Amino acid sequence: MDPPARMHAVQYDAYGGGAAGLKHVEVPVPSPKKNEILLKLEAASINPVDWKMQKGMLRPLLPLRLPYIPVTDVAGVVVSVGPGVDGFKPGDKVVAMLNAFYGGGFAEYAVSSVKLTVKRPPGVSAAEGAGLPIAAGTALQSLRAIGAKFDGNNSKPLNVLITAASGGVGHYAMQLAKAAGLHVTATCGARNAELVRGLGADEVVDYRTPEGAGLRSPSGKKYDGVVHCAVGISWGTFKPVLSGAGKVVDITANVWTVLMSVVHRVTFARKRLVPLLLWPNKADLEFLVGLLEEGKLKTVVDSRFPLSLASEAWEKSVAGHATGKIIVQMEG
Repeated sequence: MDPPARMHAVQYDAYGGGAAGLKHVEVPVPSPKKNEILLKLEAASINPVDWKMQKGMLRPLLPLRLPYIPVTDVAGVVVSVGPGVDGFKPGDKVVAMLNAFYGGGFAEYAVSSVKLTVKRPPGVSAAEGAGLPIAAGTALQSLRAIGAKFDGNNSKPLNVLITAASGGVGHYAMQLAKAAGLHVTATCGARNAELVRGLGADEVVDYRTPEGAGLRSPSGKKYDGVVHCAVGISWGTFKPVLSGAGKVVDITANVWTVLMSVVHRVTFARKRLVPLLLWPNKADLEFLVGLLEEGKLKTVVDSRFPLSLASEAWEKSVAGHATGKIIVQMEG
């Protein structure tokens, strides 16, 4: 079935503005070019990077073409394929990460690259799949940076700390760490403690308590690595709880983090701060979708909003404290 000529979408036409800056519009349905696929979208998930882009925080690295339809992590059904596309046909259900320069997730249709599109098995819902690309991809690459292996060949059982373990990246990192056979201490608020234990945490620390603020493991274990998904924790807090060559992988890196990591490298420090920038790739996305299919990974959905209420979903993400992923579902 051919797509319509126009579609409903949500976009912003200037930096700033927050949820109030999002506008509902009718725009042409895009056409797939070489090595591209046209998708009818079923679901999209919001990541903090989406509203940080709107704020202009990434403007030097990621200048946008305005107006811009935000969000890159999507799931949908193949409508048509462009020249050079093999392995996909109309009707295939897929998970994709859209090109951040062009966006497109807050819409009824979007174009994805074959390089970042994978098939979605029947047992994986659109919401589960849409949550994966940035959040689970970041969790996976953070754990690898610590030294975790996912082929059963971990030379020793690493002891890791995951901060903000009930959040978008954190809840995936929890599950992936356990899949790799690691010992996991997790920080979260008291209301999410049982959820985090259910995802596999060996120890749970309430970050609002004095003990939790110090990040110490209840068992006294030192951490070989930290997947740091929170903000506002100093290097001085991490350093005493790290093992001799412990690494803190910071997924919310800023200028200070980058400078500190450079100092650690040039001084050959054994304990190190490591900023992480996601490297999107198809192999990782296929691996993560496979874990979903096998039941070894799940997407915890904080809330679901129709596209007509995209601004409310956006506002909730900006406010923080979501448990798992915020999903926008396309009507019809």
